[in-house]
Order: sequence, then C-alpha cells, then structure tokens
Amino acid sequence: METKSIMIVGVGGQGTLLASRIIGNALISTGADVKLSEVHGMSQRGGSVVTYVKYGDTVHSPLIDLGEADYILSFEALEAGRFLPYLKKGGTIITNTQHILPMPVITGQMAYPENVLDDLKAKADVIAVDALALAEQAGSPKAVNVVLTGVLSKAMDLDEAVWRQSLETTVPPKFLELNKKAFQLGRES
Repeated sequence: METKSIMIVGVGGQGTLLASRIIGNALISTGADVKLSEVHGMSQRGGSVVTYVKYGDTVHSPLIDLGEADYILSFEALEAGRFLPYLKKGGTIITNTQHILPMPVITGQMAYPENVLDDLKAKADVIAVDALALAEQAGSPKAVNVVLTGVLSKAMDLDEAVWRQSLETTVPPKFLELNKKAFQLGRES
C-alpha cells in the first residue's frame, strides 16, 4: 500500500483530535501502518490545531512535509488556506464553509480575507461543505468534525462498514447515534 497523508486542520475546540482517532482507527482496521501526530498552537485560545495522519505499508514518521498531503481536512475555511502549501499536486481539500474569526479579526487589526473559497478553488481541488448546518441537522453543532470525517470517508477508498465500526469503537456510547447521523449526512453531502 502506498503511503498517504492527511492533514486535519482547524481551530482549538473543534474536535480535530476525535476526527483523527476515527480516521486512524478506520485505517488500522484495514491492516495499514498508521501514525498520528498532533500539533497544538494556542488551541485553548482559538488558535490553529493541526493533526497529521500517515498510513501505508510502512510509515516511519507521522510528520507531513510541504507538498506531501493527499488530503487536507479543514474545519475552517481560512485554515485550509493557511495549510495549502502542504497539499500535494492532485490532492484534495475538504473544508467547512464556516468562518471562525481569528483574534486579529476580532480585535479589528485585520479583516477576514474575502473570497477564501474562491482562492482555494483556483489552486486546488476543493470540496466545500456547510458542515455546521449538517451538524445542527444531526443534533449538535459540535458534530462538525464527524460531518467532515463523513465527507472524507466518501473520498477515500475504504468500505463504509470500516468507518461505521471505527465510529462505534471511538465515539462514547452516549454520543454515538448523533455522530452516526452526522457522519452519514457528511457522506451524503
């Protein structure tokens, strides 16, 4: 199996770590060697959070270099732009259309860039989803991470049953039904 890389990017508190665990568990169940690594910026203050997922026959390091990511799974549109240089040629960005204002925008020092999605689409293959609306439809705005994981699952070459099993082993039982619904809405979007 060829080594592949997924960068999961977002803002602190969006559930990037749970998403990486769902993805990692799904990949492990296929027999792949999987490595995960988390990079926390000012995550508790709304800063960037990045998780690396690498998988294949043999993976020596989870770190992803510039131009190496097959997928960027972005929980916020501006974060997708920030990490665009890591996407390999022919890679795919899956992003939430939601805007979460960074501190310089909140304080008035900067404006949120206009046309973020249009700029991304001019440079890469982009799947943009209103994951917040789908998460709310599933029952909780906190399920954005699982909606986006569902979108990614459709793009990857893994059987849907593998993903469902990963959800069942990763998500706490009291949140499982909500997350199954969020995942399915993501797959269908």
